[in-house]
Amino acid sequence: MDPTTDNAGHAGDPGSARSSLEALRAEIAKAVVGQDPAVTGLVVALLCRGHVLLEGVPGVAKTLLVRTLAAALELDTKRVQFTPDLMPSDVTGSLVYDARTAEFSFQPGPVFTNLLLADEINRTPPKTQSSLLEAMEERQVTVDGTPRLLPEPFLVVATQNPVEYEGTYPLPEAQLDRFLLKLTIPLPSRQDEIDVLTRHAAGFNPRDLRAAGVRPVASPADLEAARASIAKTTVSPEIMAYVVDICRATRESPSLTLGVSPRGATALLSTSRAWAWLTGRDYVIPDDVKALALPTLRHRVQLRPEAEMEGVTADSVINAILAHVPVPR
Repeated sequence: MDPTTDNAGHAGDPGSARSSLEALRAEIAKAVVGQDPAVTGLVVALLCRGHVLLEGVPGVAKTLLVRTLAAALELDTKRVQFTPDLMPSDVTGSLVYDARTAEFSFQPGPVFTNLLLADEINRTPPKTQSSLLEAMEERQVTVDGTPRLLPEPFLVVATQNPVEYEGTYPLPEAQLDRFLLKLTIPLPSRQDEIDVLTRHAAGFNPRDLRAAGVRPVASPADLEAARASIAKTTVSPEIMAYVVDICRATRESPSLTLGVSPRGATALLSTSRAWAWLTGRDYVIPDDVKALALPTLRHRVQLRPEAEMEGVTADSVINAILAHVPVPR
């Protein structure tokens, strides 16, 4: 069945929306080898109207992944390379004087798009980083006292290099908390890397996704239908208590100086519902919470320096908490 034809006939139908979003994985695989967890995480973020922090060394297809997702979802996308001399107006836009009319007119910045790729966000000073805060939280930009709404859907995908720290400005906790998910992009397996080289040897051009056969398989209408359906996904009191217990356990962990806030708990509830819906259920089970706990919580905790020196990671702390918090039956 042609997913594009299916969308045209049943746009807005929850069943069609699910099948269209499931087709994303096969479509993205035409350009990106592997990285299924990252693809799923990006789809979950879109369904939850959240933003994503992608962490990985250079050359693991972070930019290609985002561009392919936008192409397969029929979304407008823009990319900003964050550098130390980037100004806030370079992101949000600014007032420009028009000599012909003797008036100032607003020139929109790259943030006015559906999917903004903020490459190496930790390479720009806090003032420019903070220019994204209002856009991410309020979905609008205020220039010269006038608020301007951003397009819908709107998603920020920011990338950062976990290895190189010289000349970088670490994101403050307040901004990290604005990201719904933090996804790590690992180096590919040996076979995946061989597949990448085989594609390039056959003439694959990462800058020409159309030639690779990538086409839209889902639309903004599908996203809206999916979100409406997810809002009806049942969450039992026991599951809500389970989410709260996990988050409260991070605040009591001896390895952490900062635990997960109530905002983090609502984020985990939201991503768990989206994952339950994607897997074909209209109710949330404990496995949904466990599946999304790491990407939803890992950037919302802060390790003690002594724990970090001993090789403890945020992921290992969260995994230990998941192993000890009683699971509802």
